[in-house]
Amino acid sequence: MASESSPLLAYRLLGEEGAAFPPNGAGVSGVPSARKLSTFLGVVVPTVLSMFSIVVFLRIGFVVGHAGLLQALAMLLVAYIILALTVLSVCAIATNGAVRGGGAYFMISRTLGPEVGGSIGLMFYLANVCGCAVSLLGLVESILDVFGADATGSSGIQVLPQGYGWNLLYGSLLLGLVGGVCTLGAGLYARASFLTFLLVSGSLASVLVSFVAVGPRNIPLAPRPGTNASSVPHRHGHFTGFNGSTLRDNLGAGYAEDYTTGAMMTFASVFAVLFNGCTGIMAGANMSGELKDPSRAIPLGTIIAVAYTFFIYILLFFLSSFTCDRALLQEDYGFFRDISLWPPLVLIGIYATALSASMSSLIGASRILHALAQDDLFGVILAPAKVVSGGGNPWGAVLYSWGLVQLVLLAGKLNTLAAVVTVFYLVAYAAVDLSCLSLEWASAPNFRPTFSLFSWHTCLLGVASCLLMMFLISPGAAGGSLLLMGLLSALLTARGGPSSWGYVSQALLFHQVRKYLLRLDVRKEHVKFWRPQLLLLVGNPRGALPLLRLANQLKKGGLYVLGHVTLGDLDSLPSDPVQPQYGAWLSLVDLAQVKAFVDLTLSPSVRQGAQHLLRISGLGGMKPNTLVLGFYDDAPPQDHFLTDPAFSEPAEGTREGGSPALSTLFPPPRAPGSPRALSPQDYVATVADALKMNKNVVLARACGALPPERLSRGSSSSAQLHHVDVWPLNLLRPRGGPGYVDVCGLFLLQMATILSMVPAWHSARLRIFLCLGPREAPGAAEGRLRALLSQLRIRAEVQEVVWGEGAETGEPEEEEGDFVNGGRGDEEAEALACSANALVRAQQGRGTVGGPGGPEGRDGEEGPTTALTFLYLPRPPADPARYPRYLALLETLSRDLGPTLLIHGVTPVTCTDL
Repeated sequence: MASESSPLLAYRLLGEEGAAFPPNGAGVSGVPSARKLSTFLGVVVPTVLSMFSIVVFLRIGFVVGHAGLLQALAMLLVAYIILALTVLSVCAIATNGAVRGGGAYFMISRTLGPEVGGSIGLMFYLANVCGCAVSLLGLVESILDVFGADATGSSGIQVLPQGYGWNLLYGSLLLGLVGGVCTLGAGLYARASFLTFLLVSGSLASVLVSFVAVGPRNIPLAPRPGTNASSVPHRHGHFTGFNGSTLRDNLGAGYAEDYTTGAMMTFASVFAVLFNGCTGIMAGANMSGELKDPSRAIPLGTIIAVAYTFFIYILLFFLSSFTCDRALLQEDYGFFRDISLWPPLVLIGIYATALSASMSSLIGASRILHALAQDDLFGVILAPAKVVSGGGNPWGAVLYSWGLVQLVLLAGKLNTLAAVVTVFYLVAYAAVDLSCLSLEWASAPNFRPTFSLFSWHTCLLGVASCLLMMFLISPGAAGGSLLLMGLLSALLTARGGPSSWGYVSQALLFHQVRKYLLRLDVRKEHVKFWRPQLLLLVGNPRGALPLLRLANQLKKGGLYVLGHVTLGDLDSLPSDPVQPQYGAWLSLVDLAQVKAFVDLTLSPSVRQGAQHLLRISGLGGMKPNTLVLGFYDDAPPQDHFLTDPAFSEPAEGTREGGSPALSTLFPPPRAPGSPRALSPQDYVATVADALKMNKNVVLARACGALPPERLSRGSSSSAQLHHVDVWPLNLLRPRGGPGYVDVCGLFLLQMATILSMVPAWHSARLRIFLCLGPREAPGAAEGRLRALLSQLRIRAEVQEVVWGEGAETGEPEEEEGDFVNGGRGDEEAEALACSANALVRAQQGRGTVGGPGGPEGRDGEEGPTTALTFLYLPRPPADPARYPRYLALLETLSRDLGPTLLIHGVTPVTCTDL
């Protein structure tokens, strides 16, 4: 069946005719991407060149000279441990599914979501931009050391003028060369990278041979910048060849001023420079859109590159410490050229390394930017980066990145940018580790990477080590980067992002919720911590919006379930009609801004469906304890979708994103006089069923007349003053005294108190009415009730109301049942209901808010009106034949009272204990 094969199409495993797609298919933009690069050319070569960068030729002496061999090895080990932990996470994520263009950004965003992924992706992009500038500045520095007007030494060729403006010009020209190669596509970049890889390998081989083949020599040191060369005696560094005393002198640290910046070096500053040279582990991942098989090439190629560069760095550290004194290491960062058998080859290696590292950073940055633009996370500001050539090369993103690198070149010095670049890379690495950690902790069955040499311990250690090193290197840059990430995440959250990527947060929430639901033991429930858990049965939400919001206010942090019964029999239907409805109901929850779950069922009758929902809604200790129903009367249904601002929709009937308007997903309200899905008999039977199942019952009438400000989410301090009236006595069987402290009366008080705790109802006054018989002395019952309210910490007015002579029924009844079970006649019960209704209306002031036919205020005086009335709901009669009469009496009791809740509680809900 088509529906069963559609998930395979989403994963691009099968075509419509069953044909296999190429791995990873086309690019995101729909333009066929040329996936031509192998593991060696696409991952190993760019990663090795990026991890060497300018550091391998120009900063080996800097690191060993200032930190000494032991600390230099410690720095290298720490750096590579951090890198290795991140590489393990990259390998795990890359081998768990198809990886498209964008590299690390794609991995992070498809795991942590667009908000976090987009913010970190942009920061990783900026790190690559700054890394490109650092490589170019290093290249300019190395060129001017030989060809600059201020160059010294026998090998200096003083032909190029120097100064800030000239240096910026040289950097811009080199950036133009790099940008030109990247603009022409990944194929040319791969060929250029392979050529530079050969040049760098040959240059490094010549350096390694020179350490052994060259004899001891003195190397003149250039004067420090800003000093008068004629007044400073000539200084020399010494290449001693392999010498034990040289090694001993170089074991310990000897931090001094950096002769290029004049800043005093520390462990953190030296580590920042070293780590910046090793941060190219994502160079291969950034090319994921051009790799033939990224899921295999990224882990394999990255591991090979990391191992190779680590070995080379270790070897160079040892050789430098054995053969060069500290003066040479600290005062001449380009000493490789001075000790080389053929110095021009070292220059070629320096220039090739710097060019390749800058190309790798620029092309990696452009791929990240293109992926960000394609995901449309930042809107029109990145629109130019979407432009691609006919072959799929994102030249628009390359030009965009070229412009930003040009701005960064204005910073000038190489070491000035090192800390910022390092911190940004560490943020991205921490995010990759966090992504893998989240996937591992979520325990999702579909997270089964073919690379298994990782665990949540390595991921957690990777996150912690990256964050620690960020603040050790530069607390200011670390704090600023985290602040920037937070601001970008907030911006993306406000904009809203795609929801089809899959959020690992949802998997983590599921895992934790399941765990804590198992620990929520219903046997440990206590009345002190009781809260309402509501099941609201809704026929058509068009006419129930005010009740939806009122029930949301009554839940007090408890469970709130919207239930709906679709009539039908699954045996006679080709498929379940309920499942497609969930999307519309969840959209309703979002637009109404209520914190509710949705539970739908299919049943031959509404009564049976209500029984299903009462039994199976919820899970574990979170199950509904209160059923909420709209009142069954003849009032014509209102369409609140037409008047509620939250449900105002465009005229064409579609919402943002092209989804259908919510008004088209629910049928129009029932026409007056049309048949109902629920008969009066079944309505009362549903109430009786809920009470038999030990569920509290709330019947809500005329909620559409509630003041709109009382249904808002904010405070109503400026709203009109209203009353909330509570009648905690069965007005159809009036008795004083103990009737106020039974379970149902206390439940009524509790629900009214919960509503008064909602911000929108803070300004409403809670009034509790105490009914007295004609022969009952006033004051005594009121005192008992006030004492009870004080014990229950309920703040309310208490008003005594004398029950009229015509409504009094003589001596109190002995029967425990309600009026229909106590033998009272129909006419007498009707008269009693009319009297009770008149009594309640008389206390409501100048008419109920929005209620038709409300009584006028006494003597024409204007005062607070009653916004909501709580009435005691009598228990349905035992004889089902009397259900229609029972419903008619409820209609008489609550007629013209405005918004009214008739409540019957069966469970203890409050106590006076601490």
